[in-house]
Formats: sequence, C-alpha cells, structure tokens
Amino acid sequence: MRLPTARPDLEPYRSRFDVPRAEGALSVTFLGVATLLVDDGRTQVLTDGFFSRPGLLSVGLGRIAPDPARIDACLERAGATRLGVVVPVHSHYDHALDSAVVADRTGALLVGGGSTANIGRGAGLPDDRIQVVAGGDEVVTGAYSLTFVVSSHCPPDRYPGAITAPVRPPARTSAYRCGEAWSILVAHASGHRMLVQGSAGYVPGALDGHRAEVAYLGIGQLGKQDESYLRSYWEHTVRAVGARRVVLIHWDDFFRPLDRPLRALPYLGDDLDHTMRVLAPLAQADGVRLHFPTVWAREDPWA
Repeated sequence: MRLPTARPDLEPYRSRFDVPRAEGALSVTFLGVATLLVDDGRTQVLTDGFFSRPGLLSVGLGRIAPDPARIDACLERAGATRLGVVVPVHSHYDHALDSAVVADRTGALLVGGGSTANIGRGAGLPDDRIQVVAGGDEVVTGAYSLTFVVSSHCPPDRYPGAITAPVRPPARTSAYRCGEAWSILVAHASGHRMLVQGSAGYVPGALDGHRAEVAYLGIGQLGKQDESYLRSYWEHTVRAVGARRVVLIHWDDFFRPLDRPLRALPYLGDDLDHTMRVLAPLAQADGVRLHFPTVWAREDPWA
C-alpha cells in the first residue's frame, strides 16, 4: 500500500532529460508546469508565467495571490526581458495566477480568452494590455505567429466554467476557473513550428490540418486515465500535427518552489509511471523522440 506522500522516482527517466541545448538564437526554456519561454534573441513568448507556486495548505484551505518576490526572481533568472506576449493555456491558478503580474512587470500583452482577461482586470491591468481571442484566432508578435485552437481540460476539471468577473487576489483557488482551454500552435519566421498542449485534454479532430515538428505535451492527471484515453490523447495531439519530437510538461509538483529541484506529483494526484508505460511504446512505434525538459535550461527541441 502506498503512502499518500509517495511519488514516482524520476531516476528511471533520467536519460530522457536530453533535449539538445540551444546553440543558436531560437530556444525554449522550461520553467515548471506549462510555463515555457520561447526566445529568438529579439522577442520572447511566455506561456502561463506561473512562478508563485503557493503551498498545498494555501491552495486547499486559504486564499492565494501572486508572490512578487518569486515572480521577479524567476523572471530575472530566466532572462525574460523581451516579452511580447504572456499566454495562459487556460485560467486555472497553476497556469494563470501570475500571468497579469508578469505582463505588467515586463510590458507584455496578456493574451487569452475572456476568463484570462478577467484575471488581468482583477490585477489592475488596463484593457489596452489585454487581448481577448477566440478559437482560430492568430496573434503575431515579433517573428512569431500564435494560433489558438479550442481544446479541453483533462478530466476531471475541478474548477470548470468561465470566470465572469474580475478576480482580485487574494482569492480562493476556486475563483480561478478553467475558462477557455487552448492548444497553441507557435510558428516562427525561421520555419520552426511547435504545439503547446498545456493540459492533457483534447478535442477530437481539432488539430487536424495543423502541423508542428515539436509538441510540448501536458501530462498532468494523465496518469489517472485509462490506457484508451492516453492512446486517444496521443492520436489527437502528437499524431494529428505530425510531431517528431515530444517534450513532456506539467508533470512536476507545483506546490514546490522553483528554486528547489523538481519532483513528480505524488501518486495521490497523478501517476507518472502509468503515463510513461503507455506513452513510451507509442513514441517508439511512431519513431517519435520522447523527452523531459530540464528546468531553467535553454534548449533547442528542433536540433
């Protein structure tokens, strides 16, 4: 019988932390959960921007708010000095809690659905710094083009529905409802394309016709699904866009600060081992390289 605190050991997957390090200008830096900093040396795109990572007791029993000191420290360490846009993949707190503060501190535009916009308004971000998008919309910043495809949250969604009024922190975790969930396709003028699938949910057929060489694949809660769900998820994301490399995200314990080594979520919340038992053979059968990213490292998933 497993203890409630028992969690998967990352050591068996150590060889998969091998995304090539970036040697050129274009890079992707993993910053925990589904926060990714895409940088071409001129403009940066940031998904989520979740750095506060409040503890379990605050999340479960209290009220949560962005932690300015943690946000500033993470932005500085990551070198996030040229942000064009901050783009939450959906509006749960572990994605969007800090997004408006990050946009405010960096001068970036906060981009997302109406729920994300209400997080921005609650933080005091002016409307001209918020861009509301719908499915199929394209946003251009620098040499990037971002296409927003309607997606779904992995079941179960503990806080479903839309955020219909500004969220003013500190607030209950339940105030950060999912809102619009996105599959985000990031295309760069260099010809490189990537899919950011921040949540392990999908809409069948939604990504058909879109292409990406690399998929950053959210696997949070995937280990609680049966094998048929995992196979369908792979089919409607990785295979749908023809990705040849998959980098797994949203597997880390997000109650733990980023200045400590990352670890997997406890089995009580997820089962990384089950996820890998299904995804690793699928990747091998499809000839897809399957990786974990290294936090803080500038990596080149196209290399």
